[in-house]
Amino acid sequence: MATIIAPSILSADFAHLADEVKKVTDAGAEYVHIDVMDGTFVPEITIGAGVVKSLRKFSRAVFDVHLMVEHPETQIESFAKAGADIITFHVEASKHSHRVIQQIKSAGCKAGVAINPATSLAAIEEILSDVDMVLIMTVNPGYGGQKFISSMLDKISRLKYIIDDEELPCYIEVDGGINAETSKLARDAGANILVAGSAIYGAENISDAIKNIRG
Repeated sequence: MATIIAPSILSADFAHLADEVKKVTDAGAEYVHIDVMDGTFVPEITIGAGVVKSLRKFSRAVFDVHLMVEHPETQIESFAKAGADIITFHVEASKHSHRVIQQIKSAGCKAGVAINPATSLAAIEEILSDVDMVLIMTVNPGYGGQKFISSMLDKISRLKYIIDDEELPCYIEVDGGINAETSKLARDAGANILVAGSAIYGAENISDAIKNIRG
């Protein structure tokens, strides 16, 4: 399975966001990773569904919306209508994860579940067969530019084993501290979707950065 690259627009120039999305997709990125933060689940506040709706007019890329919010069930309909293709919520933020997954799928989107570094895989074992993607955070969510937590590689490997053993059609996405060096570690552990922010948007040559991360 070829590695999918999902540049995070958290590291983009927000004054020229449509151009920044075009820049990475023209350079070969298949997904655009959109970090939605509410200032409660994580300290920062980023963007809402209105921005996604505006960007959708300028891009046919897969919009990979990562909800770092409390009560994710209240946001799904608006982001689906705005043009999200994948909506990922945090298991730590939901009391009824299975219901949220069904809500995402009913809205016409693929469903992803995210887990923080301190969260065990046991928290998502019962819903693995229901999701299209698991997002393993390799930093604590809320800020860009953090250092990759290498101890998460074992978690990626264990998840990959479970997915293969149960023959589940589930992707593994990794987000946090991804660059040319850490991307190889994540790929070798079993990841097939890589989120990168500053390593792509901060590069002199974005095409080369994407190729190096893809491996």
